Amino acid sequence: MDQDRALIERILAGDTAAFTEFIAQYQRLVSHIVYRMIDNAADREDLSQEVFVGIYRGLAEFRFESKVSTWVGRVAYYRCLNYLEKMKTPLFEDLSGEDQTIDDVAGPALRPDGYAEVQDVAARVREEIGGLPGQYRVIVTLYHLDEMSYAEIGEIMKLPEGTVKSYLFRARKLLKKRLEAKYRPEELWR
Repeated sequence: MDQDRALIERILAGDTAAFTEFIAQYQRLVSHIVYRMIDNAADREDLSQEVFVGIYRGLAEFRFESKVSTWVGRVAYYRCLNYLEKMKTPLFEDLSGEDQTIDDVAGPALRPDGYAEVQDVAARVREEIGGLPGQYRVIVTLYHLDEMSYAEIGEIMKLPEGTVKSYLFRARKLLKKRLEAKYRPEELWR
């Protein structure tokens, strides 16, 4: 957090290179959120830029009461929510069910001839994640790709930890159901 504080102080002092460094550091997180919530590619780019403009404008008010990454994620998430509200896009369908997890595709030791298979399965999983309801996409991405905790995701999305767990549970179940409906088990879980 000391490095983040120093970087933000440099930005607030007018160092434009520091803001470029900030963007490079958090671009992946912003992209994960925006690209999971927004379908239109042109709007994704605009929203990503708007997120960083909003962050720049709000840096002076940031009090380091949470991690910078959590704050950045929250800004990105709420910009997307505002966009979706304007566009009247549904965010969430209430889906219930049992917990099922998706095992790591590659496992501990990948055979050289299995690399193409792993890439194929990963592409199928990414495609199905893209078809999940907006909140599910974001939670799955933040949890599995950005390796955030339930608490961090809850802070970003302003949801209780239990709700984050429940949504992740439902997202995994739905993802598994969709994959099994499209593919034979031996095609996915070799």
